[in-house]
Amino acid sequence: MKRETIQGIIEDLRAGHTPRLSVADFPAFSKEATEGDSHIGPDVLARIAAALTQADIPTFERALRAIDEGDLAWLGFKVVYDCAKAVQNVDNEVTKKYGDVGSADGQDLVFFCNDAKEIVASREVSARDVFQMKDVTRGPSMHNDQFDGLTWASQPLFGKVRVWLLGASDAAVELARLADHVGFHVIAVDYDPAFLNEERFPCAERIMLHGGNFDELANMPAKPEDYVCVLTRGHMFDPESCVWALQNNVHYVGMMGCAGKNSTVHDLVLGAGVSEADWQRVKRPIGLNFGAKTPAELAIAIVAELIDVRYKQRYSEEARKKHEDSLGR
Repeated sequence: MKRETIQGIIEDLRAGHTPRLSVADFPAFSKEATEGDSHIGPDVLARIAAALTQADIPTFERALRAIDEGDLAWLGFKVVYDCAKAVQNVDNEVTKKYGDVGSADGQDLVFFCNDAKEIVASREVSARDVFQMKDVTRGPSMHNDQFDGLTWASQPLFGKVRVWLLGASDAAVELARLADHVGFHVIAVDYDPAFLNEERFPCAERIMLHGGNFDELANMPAKPEDYVCVLTRGHMFDPESCVWALQNNVHYVGMMGCAGKNSTVHDLVLGAGVSEADWQRVKRPIGLNFGAKTPAELAIAIVAELIDVRYKQRYSEEARKKHEDSLGR
């Protein structure tokens, strides 16, 4: 979420103007994200924007502070499509008990919620609403359509983790789609336009190298919080890719390949000046171990590992244990 977007909303509300909420900034309301769902879409986002008042300013101010502080937080949206049903959503035999009040006033609402379960909203909310608002931090919006009459959407206030796919292999094609779908910013790198193109990587940022090799990779900076997946075609440029990732001290680097090939890469990487300790940071083979063989199966194994790495990066051991205990694991 861009800081200037939230600042602009606040300024419009202070001036008594209707702010413009764009689906580019709130993609959960886009036609692509809501296809087939008649309860939510771009028109609903416009309706929510038209109903905002100066009473909503503290919600957006709290969101602005969360951006500045790098907080794990979201702007959430309660979308009511049937008021009568929404307010009747009370306890049932399965879910946890939240009293005799359903969805409070049964009206649309914009709210702030962070992982510490702090909630800021312009109106009083019911316990049932609080349950759903807190759920925004699980996914986000883990259970959007649990109860009749309303649905939920959210927009993270923190940035996406960047995942570099070094090599436009078939496994990288499958991985790019999955990684984008689960909220990563994907960067695909190769030197051959026959493999690295919009048709194969429609949802990824694409970087085309020149010279028929990966030499130009050395001139591109990665960030310490980035993830790197070494997937070069034929493994030809795995050593250069590992050296680049380790020299940039990325948070995660994984490499695809068998033990014999990886032993050769090990020697070449150390020959380039990388220490044995740094080499041991390379996850090899990349991905969770559950018998994946095809490019699509390998992509599932890899993105599952990336999700796990991101989860452990964002949440403390205490928070993860609490979550796992709540699931009965």
